[in-house]
Amino acid sequence: MSLDPLSGAQHTLRAGYYVAHIAGVGASLRSLTYRGRDLVVPFGADELRPAMRGAILAPWPNRTAEGRYRIAGQDHQLVINEIDTNSASHGLAAWLRFDAIRQNLSAVTLRGWIEPQPGYPWRVRLDATYSIGADGLLLEVEATNESATHAPFGIGIHPYLLAGDAKRRAVDQWTLQAPGAEVLLTDSRSLPTELVPVDEHRGGVYDFREGRMIEETVLNHAFTGLARDRNGVARACLTASDGTGTEITWDESCDWVQIYTADESIGADRRHAVAVEPQSCPPDALNSGRDLLMIAPGESMRFAWRVRGLA
Repeated sequence: MSLDPLSGAQHTLRAGYYVAHIAGVGASLRSLTYRGRDLVVPFGADELRPAMRGAILAPWPNRTAEGRYRIAGQDHQLVINEIDTNSASHGLAAWLRFDAIRQNLSAVTLRGWIEPQPGYPWRVRLDATYSIGADGLLLEVEATNESATHAPFGIGIHPYLLAGDAKRRAVDQWTLQAPGAEVLLTDSRSLPTELVPVDEHRGGVYDFREGRMIEETVLNHAFTGLARDRNGVARACLTASDGTGTEITWDESCDWVQIYTADESIGADRRHAVAVEPQSCPPDALNSGRDLLMIAPGESMRFAWRVRGLA
């Protein structure tokens, strides 16, 4: 019997100048290239996915303090999987097996279930559809509550974007344009403390709305108050000095975006890329309730993101 690679069954999508590789574990975006150039930091098919690269984060993104929360009068305790911060991080979907239910040369739909378990006693079906075309790679996720009671839910994605080669301190020379008018400050455990305007805090150190070089700025923050176009689309761009780079866009289902400059990575991966993570809710939303979704029994909710290359 042949076994799948460590990252699960592999699915390759091609259209125009784009090629994407999707891994079955976590329905993860394993690699994405445009004209042969990496748009996201890739990982190998037979490699344990590092640093949540390309993962889907559900039923909560980011951290839940102490892994504890209270919903509808009931207390819940999640498994602590980030020891340094004593928190439950990035949900339950990232290590699930997703199986293909539809596929052609340019699209695949993968299905997986978050099963009821201690700390999260709801069953939620996730259908993740990746489709590739001349305008880049689109990811659409449909979350369906198959439980008898309302399920608390939040979602995000975790691509590490590139505007050149992924190498140590590469981000210092790249320009970031990101739409957030407010930034969520955090404590030493990366848990939220205060929401402040980006143009009023520390001389605008986190204000990237007009686009500027990242240089020495350290980012591991959630932003909201997102600027959107007339179609409700928000966008963030990461570019090199010659204008090449990567753009990510998302719809109104996500009112937050976490941006991380990989400062906690070591060796060649330190500040090698920028994780731009559109999310439906902020960190610790299971406790704060801010923008936390409650999916009714039998109800489905949909979310969409797109990544494309800039030339």
